[in-house]
Amino acid sequence: MSQSTSKIALVIGAAGGIGGATAASLAQHGWTVRGLTRRPQSDNGTIEWIAGDAMHAADVLRAAQGASLIVHAANPPGYRNWATQVLPMIDNTIAAAKAVGARIVLPGTIYNFGADAFPMLHEDSPQHPSTRKGAIRVEMEKKLKAAAQDGVAALIVRAGDYFGPKTTGNSFFAAVMVRPGSAVKWIVNPARSGRSHAWAYLPDVGETIALLMDREEALGDFEAFNFAGHQLASGEMPAAIAKAAGNRNPRVWPLPWFAIVALQPFVRLFREMSEMRYLWSESISLDGSRLEAFLGDALPRTPLKVAVRDTLVGLGCLKGEDVAGSNDLSAEYGAGHRGEANGSPR
Repeated sequence: MSQSTSKIALVIGAAGGIGGATAASLAQHGWTVRGLTRRPQSDNGTIEWIAGDAMHAADVLRAAQGASLIVHAANPPGYRNWATQVLPMIDNTIAAAKAVGARIVLPGTIYNFGADAFPMLHEDSPQHPSTRKGAIRVEMEKKLKAAAQDGVAALIVRAGDYFGPKTTGNSFFAAVMVRPGSAVKWIVNPARSGRSHAWAYLPDVGETIALLMDREEALGDFEAFNFAGHQLASGEMPAAIAKAAGNRNPRVWPLPWFAIVALQPFVRLFREMSEMRYLWSESISLDGSRLEAFLGDALPRTPLKVAVRDTLVGLGCLKGEDVAGSNDLSAEYGAGHRGEANGSPR
């Protein structure tokens, strides 16, 4: 367990999607939240921004003074520089957490699993990834497990593909399926026909982390939970986007993976996207039963129609009357709605 009794959280990556969502939820749960940032950020009254770089150990340690929690949500933008930045950043977080007696929370992914673990992923499924990023994720979790044996408590919450009002270009929803800032006239679907895919709504994941920290006394020194999210068939997310946008007959194009693969030697982003193709070619889901048993009815389950519509509003894809409609829809269901089980789009 963490040694510090303060309720100060340092969120590394607070300007990003999952970092921002987690920071917002922690603040609502009574935490004083700091955000480490390399670039000036607007003051929204929720986060105390501290200038620094997650690649610099001294910056992380300075920002972590007095904290009992460090959320490690740092990711190189656009999938770039994983090989040179990801592991040094987690090393700096571990060193700072050990120095100040803080617990580390890592928003995890499913990159670290391979075909032998599909289609249903459990917390203890074997980790035999087939990609470079997957191998790095495995090493991150190994480092946290070793740190827990050395007195640094750690919590990993694994989830599928993120989407949400403040989702970033690291998400296929924002980078591929729709065009941020533009009305939804067409949708690109990366999923293979007949396959299902796990989606995770960012505010729900952030709230889940905050709820787990509310019960930190019940957590062990090293814990991992799967967040099941919305398990959708290949055409269900495009259909939800179209419905939320009020477009009855949008053009839905399959992502031309053959072109992405062919151009990967020349376009860095395509090279990184190609490595993730397997996640869209197989049916993959997360068993969230352990998390559900731990949190019970408190587990957040925003209905898909609300989550998708609010995501489109946040990305600037819905404006004017459409935004008003989104607010009406959110009010109809309510932010704390529990009627839709995770994995159900209806």
